[in-house]
Amino acid sequence: MLSCAEFLTEFGEYLEDAADPQARARLEEHLHECKTCQVIMDTTRKTIRFVTDSESFTLSGCDMEPLVSQVMARIRTKQQEKTAEAATQISQEIIRDAAEGVIFYDRELRYQLFNPFMERLTGKNAEEVLDRVAAEVFPRLRTSGLEEMLKRALCGETVHVRDILVPKHSADGRDVWESCSFAPHHDADGTITGVIGLVRDVTERHLEEERFKSIVVGTASATGKEFFPTLVRHMATALRSRYAFISDCDNQKRAKVLAVWTGDGFGETFEFDIADTPCMKVLKGEVCHYEEGLQALFPLDTGLVDWQAESYLGVPMLDSGGRVIGHIAILDDKPMERDPHAIDLVTIFAARAAAELKRQRAEADLQAALQQVQVLQKKLEAENIYLQEEIRKEHNFEEIVGNSKGLLDVLRRVETVAPTDSTVLILGETGCGKELIARAIHNHSRRKHRPLVKVNCGAIPTGLVESELFGHMKGAFTGALERRTGRFELADGGSLFLDEVSELPLDTQVKLLRVLQEHEFEPLGSSRTIQVNVRIIAASNRDLEKAVQEGRFRADLFYRLNVLPITLPPLRERRADIPLLGSFFVERFSRQFGKQITGMSQETVDLLSRYSWPGNIRELQNVIERAVVLCPGTVLRLGKDLLPATSEQREDEIVSTSASVTQIDSPHSLENVERAHIVQVLLETRGVIEGPRGAAKILNLHPNTLRSRMKKLGIERPVSEPSSSAAAPV
Repeated sequence: MLSCAEFLTEFGEYLEDAADPQARARLEEHLHECKTCQVIMDTTRKTIRFVTDSESFTLSGCDMEPLVSQVMARIRTKQQEKTAEAATQISQEIIRDAAEGVIFYDRELRYQLFNPFMERLTGKNAEEVLDRVAAEVFPRLRTSGLEEMLKRALCGETVHVRDILVPKHSADGRDVWESCSFAPHHDADGTITGVIGLVRDVTERHLEEERFKSIVVGTASATGKEFFPTLVRHMATALRSRYAFISDCDNQKRAKVLAVWTGDGFGETFEFDIADTPCMKVLKGEVCHYEEGLQALFPLDTGLVDWQAESYLGVPMLDSGGRVIGHIAILDDKPMERDPHAIDLVTIFAARAAAELKRQRAEADLQAALQQVQVLQKKLEAENIYLQEEIRKEHNFEEIVGNSKGLLDVLRRVETVAPTDSTVLILGETGCGKELIARAIHNHSRRKHRPLVKVNCGAIPTGLVESELFGHMKGAFTGALERRTGRFELADGGSLFLDEVSELPLDTQVKLLRVLQEHEFEPLGSSRTIQVNVRIIAASNRDLEKAVQEGRFRADLFYRLNVLPITLPPLRERRADIPLLGSFFVERFSRQFGKQITGMSQETVDLLSRYSWPGNIRELQNVIERAVVLCPGTVLRLGKDLLPATSEQREDEIVSTSASVTQIDSPHSLENVERAHIVQVLLETRGVIEGPRGAAKILNLHPNTLRSRMKKLGIERPVSEPSSSAAAPV
């Protein structure tokens, strides 16, 4: 909207072009005389309206052409100029206030635009760089590769560079990480006239990434107790702070510092009360930052004075349930500006530290539980040892009862051979205690802490003897579904007791001989040789020399086994031990069966002593067990029906009956003559009863029969050396 005077000034030159002379004259008159009229131009309808207080009139294209069209065109041109001017102003404001560098280069790569951001970044004013070649102003654009990228843009290529390091490109001479985009600029004809560049300073982001990377890499190899010290050291270094520590806190009252970095090394860990410290709010779940004046804010925290702490950043460590279990604290002796990136960084590693703390707590709980298990295990082992001792006592594994001369000779022999590693051959009748002697040898040897493995050679089927002794591999024969470890391998480092060794097949005897000589063997189905260190204790109730003569036992194996032979006397040759053995078994079975049997009657003792015991100690044990079960009172009385009558006993009874009927008072009676004759023969054999030079052989009597005669006649067997009167059980 214009006044008439303004309209005349702006569009007076077009009046003479009006088509209607009368309309033109009227308009000129009005324009020169009117002072208050308003001129309204409608570009859409192409009309010009003149409005006064009392009247108005309108000029249209048909009345005043080409005046109206020229006015309308002039108006549109002015509007476009204003729009372009406004756009230019806006662009200049954007370029001026942009948070990134905006640069325009001409075809010679001279600066034509250098916005304020670039001035602040580089420390150079626009006047210093405009119309100058970029590489001359900043020579490092060549070495960094940016000049080459600008040339590519001049050739029509749009170039994007995410991160590039431009050395010494900042106002203070620092290296700058930049993210750049370069695009060609075209004129109206499409000709490239220069390059438009956008530059972003990404140094802070790059440093944040480097800080994050340095902490990650620094702590990647740290595990267990090394993790927290490594974390605080790299955290303080990355954030350029002097102090950093990590605490463990569950009760919100007191915290335990797990690791602390003091700027030049690790400090001593400590505990502190949370109240009146900067950590108070942190351990309630808040992120706390105090830029400066820390000591004044917390005057009761004397530790801040010792550290000369000025600023603080604390981030809580949360478990999976959001509960605070500790915190990371960063302190410095200078002000610390609030840095959201630093807070995010500490928050990330607070989560990592919380996970590690939970892991360490779980490991500590596991170790505590393991220690409890170990304590219980030791207790159970002690109880097991005690029970094993009880079992040994209960089953007489380590006690051999008796004090007869024959037994004492055997025990002295055991004491002699036990400390060596030589092979021992134990000979004796069935049931006379060969296994007990073997166990005594093992328990008194240097191998006592290793196992004593027993093999009853007579109880194993012939086809399985070799597998039992040497083991077999899976598939070695039909039915070998898995690998089996042989007894030799089990006994490695200990002793192997081969009971009834005379029952071994001849082909197995060959392999046994090799083990004795070479200390090695191959399991069935395997070509691998196994080395073993085993002491052999063999036993037999047969005459091995006779078996060798008959071809049932290899002579070389017999010689290898018969290094240290021990012959056990049968129980009938140890009649003095029968009362002791009887009392021992009575006590054992009384305790086992819960009976209160205090001893044996004299009649029972005599009856047991007279019996020949072909089954030896095993038979005696069974008889006593049966008698204890059947005993109604506290004194064991053995009925004669519990013992089978032998021909020797029947003969003794006949002789006893005859002696009771006939009175023998004469010194030349048959009884006196018999007594004198036996005594004489015993003196000649020096008390030896059995054997080719024994008294029984000379008298043509069975040894047991001779012993019965001696007992009946009251004859004591003379010995070549004094015998011990008693011995404690071994």
